[in-house]
Amino acid sequence: MPDLVIAVDVGSSSARAGVFDAGGLLLARAEAPFATAHPKTDHAEHSSDEIWAAVCHAVRGAVAAGHIAAEEVKGIAFDATCSLVTLDRGGRPVTASITGDDRWNVIMWGDHRAAAEADEITATRHRVLDHVGNVMSPEMEIPKLLWLKRHCPNAWRRYGLMLDLTDYLTWKATGRVAVSTCTVTCKWTYLSHERHGWQSDFLSQVGLDDLQDRASLPASTLPIGTSAGPLTAESADQLGLPRGCVVGVGAIDAHAGGIGMLGNLDAPGLNKTLAMIAGTSSCHMAASPDPRQVPGVWGPYYDAMLPGYWLNEGGQSATGSLLDHILDLHAEGRSLGADRHAVMAAQIEAALTESRFTFVEDLHVLPDFHGNRSPLADPESVGVIHGLRLDASPTSLTRLYFATAVGIALGTRHIIDALNDAGYNIAHIRLTGGHAASSLLVQLYADAAGVAVSLPEQPDGVLLGTACAAAAGCGLYPSVTAAAAAMTRIGRTVQPAPAARDFFDRRYRAFLMMHEHRRALSQFV
Repeated sequence: MPDLVIAVDVGSSSARAGVFDAGGLLLARAEAPFATAHPKTDHAEHSSDEIWAAVCHAVRGAVAAGHIAAEEVKGIAFDATCSLVTLDRGGRPVTASITGDDRWNVIMWGDHRAAAEADEITATRHRVLDHVGNVMSPEMEIPKLLWLKRHCPNAWRRYGLMLDLTDYLTWKATGRVAVSTCTVTCKWTYLSHERHGWQSDFLSQVGLDDLQDRASLPASTLPIGTSAGPLTAESADQLGLPRGCVVGVGAIDAHAGGIGMLGNLDAPGLNKTLAMIAGTSSCHMAASPDPRQVPGVWGPYYDAMLPGYWLNEGGQSATGSLLDHILDLHAEGRSLGADRHAVMAAQIEAALTESRFTFVEDLHVLPDFHGNRSPLADPESVGVIHGLRLDASPTSLTRLYFATAVGIALGTRHIIDALNDAGYNIAHIRLTGGHAASSLLVQLYADAAGVAVSLPEQPDGVLLGTACAAAAGCGLYPSVTAAAAAMTRIGRTVQPAPAARDFFDRRYRAFLMMHEHRRALSQFV
């Protein structure tokens, strides 16, 4: 009987489950959606019950699709977006919504309701900020928790357990509060490199002195890929898996992708390689044996992705979602059908074949439509479009879409420059996520950043990284890095086109100038 593991990835709108063998081969997968509520601008919420139901549906679907005997599944692990789940002491959902409805008890990662609280926390200049790029982001959990305490006092009094979404799934599966070093180090200001990770003086300073009790936070954490214990009888029945299936401690989704992309590299390889997980948003993961402070880039986080290494995490909050938004804004974009990004890629390829880059020379897009996560760490940054004309033709959409994609790629170059200024020597991107399926975007990242871009042999690097955590957790491998060494492989590599260098160098200078002009204009608001 083969040894199989299941990886579950919970994204922004669906749960995906994949069945892997011990060599990293994906045997089957399935997906199930869940809803997002937007009761107010900058508010985005989920239901934890609905997410768990989607997880169970996806796991059962993957096992059925692969015609797999459940007894073959030795381990399972979860990754998820860095969303906040609120429960009472009995584990029942308690609202995190202005609606007061207990169904909506998950604040989504991209929810920006706590921007004011994030600014207040940044103003404290507490030393925990040294490990978040010196600026607190509203996408992290501490400002969201402070917002809840201030704006939902009745709900706050009812809370008894609050977890990152990944840790909620582990708790739901095992009945154990097994908090991942990854989640609380990266999103809760836990300092994993210190003996006492929770900084009580900081929590008291920002008004969250009761957080550890209110959230039932454990004093210590568990590394990715260690065992959180077996499934409970109830969760085993819901997932359709054997009671002896072991749950591996999981990770935030982007960090799981980082394991799938970087887990088989040594220190010199890590110094020159960036993992990029790009879909709705984009995350940029770099690891080093020594801590590196990078202004505007999250980290350095110890043990938060690869054991024994420090992590720097950059990101762009809207990339794939921004391309969707551009198509939704334009009348022509709303009539392209279900595969509209492929239609745009074909039209751009035809335009480039006919006139190279001249068709977009005077059109520039600064892609900060949902703030700038890195390297400026400015959630109030906004998008800018320069060069629009009184033109609503299909050609105008092709130009605007391509200029937006170029702006997104230049944002990655901006992050790489910040990392290299701090001691990295990034010359290679390993790319996974939805963008890896687009030959247009893959080539754009190579050309805009002037680096090689490699794609994994197994296209879904996030699921693969979580499969490594599951394989280590159930004992198929002694560690998550040993699992990654055996289960991950890189496929094809795309090189930057020499003929494109001058165009992208000029565009990058304009990109940086647009940031300066955008900042100057913001003074008049």
